[in-house]
Amino acid sequence: MKSKITGLILAGGRGTRMGRVDKGLQPFRGTTMIAHVLRRLAPQVDTVAINANRNLPQYQAAAGADTVVMPDQMSGFEGPLAGLQAGLHYCATELLLTAPCDSPFLPADLAARLYAALETENADLAVAVTMETDEQDGGAPYRQPHPVFSLLKASLLPQLEAYLATGARRVEGWHKSLRVAEVMFDDASAFRNINTLEELKRHEPEAATPAATPVPAASPAGDPDALPVDEARRLIAQRVTPVAATEKVAVCSALDRVLAEDIISPINVPAYDNSAMDGYALRGADLPLDAGAGPVTLKVIGAAYAGRPFEKTAAPGECVRIMTGAAMPPGCDSVLPQELAAAIGESSVTIAHGTIRAGANRRFAGEDLTAGGVALARGKIMRPADLGLVASLGIAEVTVRRRLRVAFFSTGDELRSLGDTLDTGCVYDSNRYTLFGMLTRLGCEVVDLGIVRDDPAALQAALRSACREADAIITSGGVSEGAADYTRDIMALLGDVAFWKLAMRPGRPLAFGEVRTGDGAAWLFGLPGNPVAVMVSFYLFARPALLRMMGVDEARTMPQTTRARATEAIRKRPGRTEYQRGIVSTGVDGGAQVRLTGAQGSGILSSMTEANCIVVLRHGQAGVAVGDPVDIILFDGLI
Repeated sequence: MKSKITGLILAGGRGTRMGRVDKGLQPFRGTTMIAHVLRRLAPQVDTVAINANRNLPQYQAAAGADTVVMPDQMSGFEGPLAGLQAGLHYCATELLLTAPCDSPFLPADLAARLYAALETENADLAVAVTMETDEQDGGAPYRQPHPVFSLLKASLLPQLEAYLATGARRVEGWHKSLRVAEVMFDDASAFRNINTLEELKRHEPEAATPAATPVPAASPAGDPDALPVDEARRLIAQRVTPVAATEKVAVCSALDRVLAEDIISPINVPAYDNSAMDGYALRGADLPLDAGAGPVTLKVIGAAYAGRPFEKTAAPGECVRIMTGAAMPPGCDSVLPQELAAAIGESSVTIAHGTIRAGANRRFAGEDLTAGGVALARGKIMRPADLGLVASLGIAEVTVRRRLRVAFFSTGDELRSLGDTLDTGCVYDSNRYTLFGMLTRLGCEVVDLGIVRDDPAALQAALRSACREADAIITSGGVSEGAADYTRDIMALLGDVAFWKLAMRPGRPLAFGEVRTGDGAAWLFGLPGNPVAVMVSFYLFARPALLRMMGVDEARTMPQTTRARATEAIRKRPGRTEYQRGIVSTGVDGGAQVRLTGAQGSGILSSMTEANCIVVLRHGQAGVAVGDPVDIILFDGLI
């Protein structure tokens, strides 16, 4: 039973009755409320996930690296059903068990009893029910369902999304469309919610139970609130979706565009059986098959050329001179390469035993593509070979996703544009140029908004303008903890941010969220200000997300890694992922080897120009010794 259930803790509310604080993170009996819920829920299920819309790094720290923390897929704090929708998208088991983050006393047999009722009554969903008393009605008893304590089938996701699409948000309303089994629990106190700070204080003195999930201490590499790289990638991939708009373009205009529809082959490729090389088409039955057999001489009765087939049927003992790509003459099933003939006369050719086997060097009709089959799948970026393939099918136009529009700007009073006087304490803005290059290489329509001052009004205006014009916004600078970094405050007004800090180097201050205005919405990637950190962060986080928005097949969005042996020792502390610039080459043994470019400071842009790869040192990895294998991401194909 346990292996069939994923647990989902709902922590995505605003917490208005507790003063708009995140209830699950509130201190309670030596730890947090979420830790108490985890301790009671985890033994009942196969795995646990948390739905939260704020403070995701703190929830991750409280739950541990093995627990998935995910935001709603809908925006605007749409309630428990929005959290349930996110949980069902993640759920890999048959069933999903839900519980709120503010109920630290939930029953230890919740899953078992709900599961038994679900099976017995053949229901879609089982919900906990208790008997309560109505004090305003003289203590009269009544049945109280607890809809956020429920066990449901993961297959209900399409029905839930159809219900949400109507604009409805009430849990009870959705339950009316399902077969619901109600399970009576005797202990009503096990389902009590702690909704206010007063209730939190009132329950604090009660007998505490030991917490099985303590908040982890700071990692050796620093900030415990910094989100691990893999979790940040998962959160981004979970939220961004492809743009819906498509257009038809001529094949010659489709280079580097993303296919929006499968291309179905209208013909067989090749369209007919043909020769793979120049030589002689013959009948396999005429070949000298026995080991002791002598050479065989065949009469040449004609010639077949590409576009000019030989239509007479070859009789036993006859063959046809044939060129590469020419249709196989009737009666022939094999091709003898010209250079393998034992002897060639004016009207005959001699073949020795064992020269070829029957059926050799013959291409079959449909061997490459079959009529009605998928020639190219949607989500593929069109490359030169793909253009040729489409043309070989006689297809003149293809349907592609529209180009992604990306707005970008740099922030900082110290930045100067090219051509400006470089005052003391100022630097030329290089980040806009690297971003322009990376976005252009990606095939995006770019909107350069220039340099934005360290001023809240200017930043808010820039984000609003970018939101109106683009699908995504990329900023450089303005996301650290400095006094002049206003992006956080502005984002609190214009949208939401999934995370601000990552456990990585370079690029620790990195923001991802959504900007929303009355005119539209756009995904925000707030990159650091240091030049190398901008490029590394773009390649590892923004680029995969933009490719996903472009409709690229999921398997093609992430940079591919390969392995090389380190030629030098590399220092590294566990607790963060590091991306160092390297030069990969071929060693004396023929294998790949890599060395660093030198100083790895995040402001040393020359380390990127000299490098041809990024050396990836994983989150839990320590230092690397000479000769140790390391993961690398090759720049070739990436930049």
